[in-house]
Amino acid sequence: MSRRLSREIAIQSLYQQDVHPEADLQMIRELEKKVQGEDLGFYRFLVQGVKEHHPKIDPILERYVKEGWKLSRLSAVDRAVLRVATLELLYQPETPSGAVLNEAVELSKAFSGMETSRFINGILGKLAKDLDQLREEIQ
Repeated sequence: MSRRLSREIAIQSLYQQDVHPEADLQMIRELEKKVQGEDLGFYRFLVQGVKEHHPKIDPILERYVKEGWKLSRLSAVDRAVLRVATLELLYQPETPSGAVLNEAVELSKAFSGMETSRFINGILGKLAKDLDQLREEIQ
């Protein structure tokens, strides 16, 4: 098991919850079964963290999405990738930001393709430059 798989399953779970808010919890539990051991705690941190900090994460992301765009205009999977990466950047400073960005870009390539991964990289790259200020803001 790896953190990448935890991130991947967390993105899938958050996608399901975003697209199908009324979705049966059984679907989410089935996804969670793919994560085991110490990575289960990391998976839960990501999913629960995005849910808990959603009101802070989304407005921050809105600042870094292209001018005139809204986060809601992005696909649900792209929103999930951005939310997971932003949660890690803001609330898990012990993980190097470069690693978080790289994982987000790779997962974006897998879920959405090369073009979207560049877009995700651009948003997160700008956000990462402001991390100290953003971490102070959310305190």
